[in-house]
Amino acid sequence: MKLTADYHTHTVYSDGKNTLMENFMQAKKVGLSAIGCTEHGFSHVFFGLRRKKLPQYIRELRAAEAETGVKGLLGLENNLRGMSGLCDYTEKDLELFDLYVMGIHVLVDFEKMRDSKLGLGSLMRTKLHARPSKSLVKFTTKAYINAIKRNPIDVLAHINYCCFSDPVEVAKACRDYGTYLEISSKKQHLTDEELAAVADTGVRFVVNSDAHSIDRIGDTRLAEEQIARVGIPLDRIDNIDGRLPDFRLARWKKEHA
Repeated sequence: MKLTADYHTHTVYSDGKNTLMENFMQAKKVGLSAIGCTEHGFSHVFFGLRRKKLPQYIRELRAAEAETGVKGLLGLENNLRGMSGLCDYTEKDLELFDLYVMGIHVLVDFEKMRDSKLGLGSLMRTKLHARPSKSLVKFTTKAYINAIKRNPIDVLAHINYCCFSDPVEVAKACRDYGTYLEISSKKQHLTDEELAAVADTGVRFVVNSDAHSIDRIGDTRLAEEQIARVGIPLDRIDNIDGRLPDFRLARWKKEHA
């Protein structure tokens, strides 16, 4: 299995350790054709990319792309901000950005007070190894599904990382709306049994590194190990062995041009 493109990476503009140029140079070194530049979304309290820095960020991204020949996709790791499915991108942002990655994070400017259970409420249960309530699982599952329905999300990142949902129901929504489910090579977020059940829905996957340092750009080791254990056919993964995904945001932009 050879990664074609890594669609989830971070730099010093959020909580990564390296610059955009360093990430691009590493992507070239490991043979990637494209790299997704996905800093944490604007609503992340501590690590979010700040809108005032966006013009500078874009200039650096395009300079690195020109220098290395690696295609750069301007993206964000959007935060899920509430049950309504609200994320960081506005409709105007959709016209500017190339890639729509979304995940649940803790320290976020949530839409409503009740939505904070997606963050700190779930984190506390995770740290305490406490069993989540049925209502919390239902709430988180619905929030994921509403986001997938509401937004042209390309990749759902690290599902159930420090949160609790029904991953099969979320995967069905991804399948029906054309959103890819990420198999993360940073940390295993689904058990083998859960991933097998998710794969049975017919959802399609991408493998991403979620790299926060250059040594992990293009890294697939942990993901490959789980894929082999679960027995997911490699033809269900659309960013390996020369293949590129059919992303929703690109289709949305064509339809709204």
